[in-house]
Amino acid sequence: MQKKLTIAIDGYSSCGKSTIAKAIAKKLGYVYVDSGAMYRAVTLYLMNQGILKDKNFLMKQVLAALPNIQIDFVFDPQKEVAETMLNGQNVETEIRSLAVSQRVSQISTIKEVREKLVELQQQLGEAGGVVMDGRDIGTVVFPNADLKLFITAEVDIRTERRLLEMKQKNSAINFEDVKQNLVERDRVDMSRAISPLIQAKDAVVIDNSNLSETAQFELVLGLIKEKEL
Repeated sequence: MQKKLTIAIDGYSSCGKSTIAKAIAKKLGYVYVDSGAMYRAVTLYLMNQGILKDKNFLMKQVLAALPNIQIDFVFDPQKEVAETMLNGQNVETEIRSLAVSQRVSQISTIKEVREKLVELQQQLGEAGGVVMDGRDIGTVVFPNADLKLFITAEVDIRTERRLLEMKQKNSAINFEDVKQNLVERDRVDMSRAISPLIQAKDAVVIDNSNLSETAQFELVLGLIKEKEL
């Protein structure tokens, strides 16, 4: 019986981390966890509660709200994806809005938020057989992961990908707004004091600027097979 691996995927905004993570999880029959969706869900909750307004908030209100936040992932058999549930409500569409994107990095810098979500992420992956993507998976959440990947791509290519995704959801947004958001999110995540976005020393770097999804999938699958031997 093959060992069930723990696969950690980190990288920059809109570089396709979730796309490859979902594809690999489906192929292997593993659990897929989108850690970024968890931070987005916390951000959405704080916005909906009026705690987070125009990027301003009172820390005591955020800390008081954390025990009231429950995040789960429910598999949708029709879409063949796990969707994000916030306190029992499907928020998969809402958490992908630009409004949430503009605030999530700020919330993700809060020590207590990260501690709550990292603990939950580690619980989800403790049995192995999990693919998790995010910003600090290979460095903080699963420092002993069987396989660590760090995904990157040129910023204009990442912007085009994100713009296409948002337009498919009928978002009225332009290239420069999306690019500015991506660059700022990466800057904040790389410079934060707690669990910054950095490449794990033992991570395999994949620049997919000029790679098709199929080519990247085959590349990652080959890396996984090496670990299974």
